Amino acid sequence: MSNNSYQPTQIHPSEITPEQLYFNRRQFMKAAGVAVGGAILAACAPGTSSPVPQTTSTPELPGVVSKTSDELGASLTPLEAITHYNNYYEFSEIKDYVADIVSNFKTSPWEVEVGGLVNNPKTYQMEDILKSFDQEERIYRLRCVEGWSMVIPWLGFPLAKILKEVEPKSEARFVRFVSVLRPAEMPGQKVPLYPWPYQEGLRLDEAMNDLTILATGLYGKPLPVQDGAPIRLVVPWKYGFKSIKAVVKIELIADQPATMWSSIAPDEYGFYSNVNPQRPHPRWSQATERRIGETNRRPTLIFNGYSDQVASLYAGMNLMQDY
Repeated sequence: MSNNSYQPTQIHPSEITPEQLYFNRRQFMKAAGVAVGGAILAACAPGTSSPVPQTTSTPELPGVVSKTSDELGASLTPLEAITHYNNYYEFSEIKDYVADIVSNFKTSPWEVEVGGLVNNPKTYQMEDILKSFDQEERIYRLRCVEGWSMVIPWLGFPLAKILKEVEPKSEARFVRFVSVLRPAEMPGQKVPLYPWPYQEGLRLDEAMNDLTILATGLYGKPLPVQDGAPIRLVVPWKYGFKSIKAVVKIELIADQPATMWSSIAPDEYGFYSNVNPQRPHPRWSQATERRIGETNRRPTLIFNGYSDQVASLYAGMNLMQDY
């Protein structure tokens, strides 16, 4: 049954601990060799994982960005938060630990296969993607289904550019995305609870919308591993779990694809997963959100504030049923 009252989500330790003590704690954990990977939330079945090195090459300072806020005037989320508070179950379910256990993950060489119902299937090497598609800055809000959000200056390019190159056939109606499967490097993939590899999907018109990008960087620098390196999807009007990370396959298909979360819990996570404050998650309200780094909650905007650009995609649909 739906519960319309808000229930608090996990609180970031840096927001309840003085900043200096928080970062000293992080350094102590690394020095002590504390290994955390694939830890399971209370609602999930227990799992095990192997210790991995505790270092990361995440840049310490932001690169050059052209703006300090998005089009609604919201300030950019600090790089430290973006790179150290990550939903990335392939590594760990504990958001604060993901950045500490990613150093074994290899982002080169990397290729992305694009095929299915297309006239011109291609396999792109990552270096060719960076050369062939001009990267631009896109400041997008990222809204998590758990009730927190960030404002991130991405580097990337419209997904439509690749889709146009491969020439979708007339019968193609959906786009299926698949993440890399490397349990030796991604300890969370050893947890049998989830149907790895991670898979997501969009309708073709959603995928072709100019807001939908493939991101290769943020804050003017290459994408950190914990944020989905070397290439990830970003769909800013949908909840963050739709923006699949570490993409290796893009397939155009005729029928709506199965996705990770709608397969596991279809009563909680629908295929569309549009940000909709009027449709509560069965276990909490979606009416408000808390921006990481802020104390007060704010009203959630329909389509995450991108209604002018995307509402027409869902004309005539019942957004309470097609959630």
